[in-house]
Amino acid sequence: MSRDLRSLCRDGNFVPLENLHLTLAFLGECSGECVSAALAAVSNVAFEPFNVQVESVGRFKRDGGDVWWAGVRECAPLVDLQRDLTNALVAKGFALEERRFKPHITLARKVPAGPRAWPVEPFGETVHRIDLMESKHVGGLLVYAVVCEMPLS
Repeated sequence: MSRDLRSLCRDGNFVPLENLHLTLAFLGECSGECVSAALAAVSNVAFEPFNVQVESVGRFKRDGGDVWWAGVRECAPLVDLQRDLTNALVAKGFALEERRFKPHITLARKVPAGPRAWPVEPFGETVHRIDLMESKHVGGLLVYAVVCEMPLS
């Protein structure tokens, strides 16, 4: 999908393959103490591995360029995981976004208007773990690093 988008438009900040991910909760900037609280919250969320389906491509329109994404089909295990994780984080004092969870994988940011969404052949992947990730800008690029991997029970 990312390759298809790249072939349709040359401009934009494309997410490197190793940075593709599905965000369950966005914490914003965190200190060491904040990271410890997040780890405690994540460790209290238990569930079995489950399958997710990537089934569409779309965009969020933004001034200065659109955000293109791969849409993930909502399923009970994913929705339950996101809800349970959100509740655990709120219980630890995190103030999270209140907008409805829309499962997606960001493919590119700041893409100028132009391409239209295209049909994709749905494919699945098994979720075996959740990661606490840190994002930071390095040399003008957004880079993600795993702070902690939490395997599913």
